[in-house]
Amino acid sequence: MRAVVQRVSKASVSIDNRLFSSIGSGLLVLAGIEDADNEHDVEWLSAKITQLRIFDDNSGVMNLSALDTNSEIMVVSQFTLHAKTKKGSRPSYIRAARPEKALPLYNLFVERLSELSKKPVATGRFGAMMKIELTNDGPVTLIIDTKEKE
Repeated sequence: MRAVVQRVSKASVSIDNRLFSSIGSGLLVLAGIEDADNEHDVEWLSAKITQLRIFDDNSGVMNLSALDTNSEIMVVSQFTLHAKTKKGSRPSYIRAARPEKALPLYNLFVERLSELSKKPVATGRFGAMMKIELTNDGPVTLIIDTKEKE
């Protein structure tokens, strides 16, 4: 799994020009699932995201996690995170999981994040054309890949 994690002061998803979901201060997670992913990737990534110390403490140092700050979380599925751009100008998405594999892992990821954060997780709609608005806070943006674990 690959995730782009953004610390936001607010984020929202609209579908068909209608607000679908929104959060205040917290994390917007764009999640890409590839064919090689499984439940272990979901578990590792969920724990990593909820424990990332990327929120400021009273001294202004990034020392607190989403759990520490009771932050909201939004997850949006984004297969394009697995784009390959080595050849030519048209990205290849061959490594991205097909919906029949990706959707159950996406749902498990959202469920696991909700369990770990002890609150509902906002989402987009899997497979829908969405408009995402966000105010990046910092900016703080991290890329996490369960296959690289950097």
